[in-house]
Amino acid sequence: MISTVRRRRPLSLTGTHLAKVARDVPRSDGASRFSELSEAELEALARQKLADLAGRPFWVFAYGSLIWKPAFEYTEARRGIVHGWRRAFCLHTTNWRATPEEPGLMLALARGGACTGIAYRMPDDAPFDRMLRLLRREISYHVDLPWLRWLAVRAEREVFCALTFYCDPLDDPDVIHLPLVDQARRLARAVGHIGSSAEYLHNTVEHLEALGIRDRYLWTLQRMVAEEINALPDRQ
Repeated sequence: MISTVRRRRPLSLTGTHLAKVARDVPRSDGASRFSELSEAELEALARQKLADLAGRPFWVFAYGSLIWKPAFEYTEARRGIVHGWRRAFCLHTTNWRATPEEPGLMLALARGGACTGIAYRMPDDAPFDRMLRLLRREISYHVDLPWLRWLAVRAEREVFCALTFYCDPLDDPDVIHLPLVDQARRLARAVGHIGSSAEYLHNTVEHLEALGIRDRYLWTLQRMVAEEINALPDRQ
């Protein structure tokens, strides 16, 4: 069981900021520039990933939205760390929490440093069904496949492999490492049909704080996003 701690200090990015940028954005009906994975391809991928485990327990490593919205059952949750990867808003996006007119950034794992997150152990029953549901939730397109990795997670004195989504594959043209000020500018303004990028950042930092995980990068970024939103004109 993961113990929670009292937040040591309040976030700069508050509900007032989120309300200021919130707006209704219709879902785009346009065709995606990416080719979708078929059901048969997802099923084959689920079998492949289960084969990778070779009978070992099925773990998932969460560093962002899966911490505050796992949407799957698990039997155990542990605080763990992966080395060689760090959180970064580095994936260019024009959908979900952004639009082509106001592009945003998705949180991913970039190379270098270390990342503390939560490792979830999946139940032992119906592994194929559980793997397939997870893949359906997290990936949709062929271009997503290189972003899927097994990472070594250190939790207490144990090291185990955990499935992790959106780890920088090095050669993806949508990976952009912007200066922090430009990241904050995008996150303060981008809103899509499922909500704002600022809301995503807020939820992630808030839940990490509740778990006693202080990510300096995200902590700095949420302050800068709050300042960007403060400078935006009020909507009439």
